[in-house]
Amino acid sequence: MFLLHEYDIFWTFLIIASLIPILVFWISGLLAPVSKGPENLSSYESGYYMFALVFVVFDVDTVFLYPWAMSFDVLGLSVFIEAFIFVLILVVGLVYAWRKGALEWS
Repeated sequence: MFLLHEYDIFWTFLIIASLIPILVFWISGLLAPVSKGPENLSSYESGYYMFALVFVVFDVDTVFLYPWAMSFDVLGLSVFIEAFIFVLILVVGLVYAWRKGALEWS
């Protein structure tokens, strides 16, 4: 028999985990100074976001292609084509990052 009271700890954790961020944002909104100037309305750009994006692209590439490579002989041609399309999309991302200058150290 499925009883919901067995999940009381789960629901308590879920409610507390949801309320803490909401409470923190609400308190910071009350306590933070409010100053609306042109500096606050402009976006801050440090220039490192492209390095982070390139890292994430190739990190995800490794995470997905390593298990594929370990079981390549079992999976067949259709999975090879899917992996080829995946690598092709990553190459397009690399070319985009290269053209944007993300791979140049200044």
